[in-house]
Amino acid sequence: MSYDAATGLLMVRQQIAELDALAKQTLYDLNTVAGTERVAKWKARTAALIANTVSPQEGEKFASTQPGPSFTNDMLEEFTDLIDCYRAPLATLAKRLDQASPHVS
Repeated sequence: MSYDAATGLLMVRQQIAELDALAKQTLYDLNTVAGTERVAKWKARTAALIANTVSPQEGEKFASTQPGPSFTNDMLEEFTDLIDCYRAPLATLAKRLDQASPHVS
């Protein structure tokens, strides 16, 4: 199966936007428990989208991404660390897909 880098890039950018929206809503509500649950659902959906749009290997790689240990008792800081944990690999993937996609001058 062939994958289109431009389509994958659009999907990854959309998922980054969704993650940012989840983070903004959670920080507004100050309900990190519900936010963490929403992020877990988002992550599962995103991993499937990546597997279908970019490649199964990239989908598995994203699905296996886990946040590191937290040594703070600050729920908001832990939540923002969780968001960063998922945003960073998506940003890296977007950069790779952007470089692989044909650009129109």
